[in-house]
Amino acid sequence: MQVLLAEDDDGVAAALVEALYDHGHETRRVRYGQDVLTYHRSSDLLLLDLGLPDTDGLDVLRALRAVSDLPVVVLTARGDERSVVRGLRLGADDYLVKPVRLAELLARIDTVTRRNAARHAPTAARTVRAADVEVELDARRVRVGGAEVELTTKEFDILAVLAGRAGTAVSREQLLDEVWGDAHHGVSRSLDVHLTQLRAKLRRPDLLTTIRGFGYRFGASTRADED
Repeated sequence: MQVLLAEDDDGVAAALVEALYDHGHETRRVRYGQDVLTYHRSSDLLLLDLGLPDTDGLDVLRALRAVSDLPVVVLTARGDERSVVRGLRLGADDYLVKPVRLAELLARIDTVTRRNAARHAPTAARTVRAADVEVELDARRVRVGGAEVELTTKEFDILAVLAGRAGTAVSREQLLDEVWGDAHHGVSRSLDVHLTQLRAKLRRPDLLTTIRGFGYRFGASTRADED
């Protein structure tokens, strides 16, 4: 796999390049945000530090998402909640705060790339409808009242898991596992952030039902779910 590493610290970059090489990945290291936009087309995954010398990494992520769905793992010392939430909302597939254990980083990279490969694998056309909401699972397109709604990669992944089981309750743990490859508490906040954003974009309060103490369902809610 060809990894694009955007990291301004020479020591950190060298250690990451060596570790990735030892695990079979080729890495192109760049120092500036502009270089990400230059080289992303020849890469399979981006490891993005937010503290780049020429521009904020979040601005790089925003610009990248306007032109590409390249998998992005943010790897940064910036662990405040505002930065984490912004990174996820702008389309990061994962967000890790330094220092991070190498084994965890490699596992997250594998999960993100596996999920991306599955997302782009040829599948039979599937469309799920609920009232005036239409979810095209293969085309990764959503329409509400006939108008297309723009979702981030992660927002659509969540919606696809729920819509793919329309009318069936999906546990919170199952949703975390299928979208993040991790059902543990560490990514639970990410799910809450993305669900809030997804509901705001869809503007259909009854579409994604919260089943208290269990999980969620794609479809209209009932009184029993809310009690």
